[in-house]
This record gives sequence, C-alpha cells and structure tokens, in this order.
Amino acid sequence: MFRTSDIVLIAVMVSAAALTYKIKREAEDQLAAVQKIHTQIRYEEETIDLLKADWSLLTQPSRLQKLAELYKAQLALEPVSARQIVGLGDLPAKALDIQDILNGRQGGMADNSDKAPPGDKDPVVTGGIAQ
Repeated sequence: MFRTSDIVLIAVMVSAAALTYKIKREAEDQLAAVQKIHTQIRYEEETIDLLKADWSLLTQPSRLQKLAELYKAQLALEPVSARQIVGLGDLPAKALDIQDILNGRQGGMADNSDKAPPGDKDPVVTGGIAQ
C-alpha cells in the first residue's frame, strides 16, 4: 500500500509543518515584545513632556519673584546691583612674585603647581575618579 518513500515524504512534510508553526510562533512572540517596548518608549516620552511642562511652570520668572519676596527673610536674598556686574578687564591682575617669574609661571589661570606634592600626581581631583 504505502511505499517507504511515501512514509518518509509524509514525515518530512509533518516536520516541515511543525517547524513552520514553531518559527511563526517565535516571530509573533518577538513582535509582541517589540510592541511592548514601543509602548514603554511612548510612555517615557509622554512622561518627559509632562516633566518639561512642570519644569517650565516651576521656573516662571513671576513665580520665582513671588517666592523670593515671600522667603526673603529666610534666604537673605538681595537684588543684584548694576555695579556688581563687571567685565574681565575690570578684574584686578594677579600679583606676580619673583619666584613665579623665575619658574616661568606668569599668572596662569588655576595655577596650583606651587601646591603640588612631591611626585608627578596632580593634587586636584575632579569628577568621581580618584587617581
């Protein structure tokens, strides 16, 4: 009735159908995961937009002015006068020492090389990485 080749072909067709079903199911699971991630991204974007709106309300100059007036005594805030704002040219120059001239340091910004410990490490550590 059935030949051996017929049985082998039927087995191949059944296994191909099972493999196709398995691959389809995995693809649907991956699609559901992608849709879930898209939903989370949309939720986060909406949350960011809401936080930006809240921040703009909290930093309105009129609101800050009212709060400054309300808590003026506790914060000891004073208005900035126009004489307090100066340009870089109005600042006094750093006085040069004879040792600075001899060592070749002539008023560099943030010059703390005279405070350097013996060795080659810089004593100033910025950020969260200590050397």
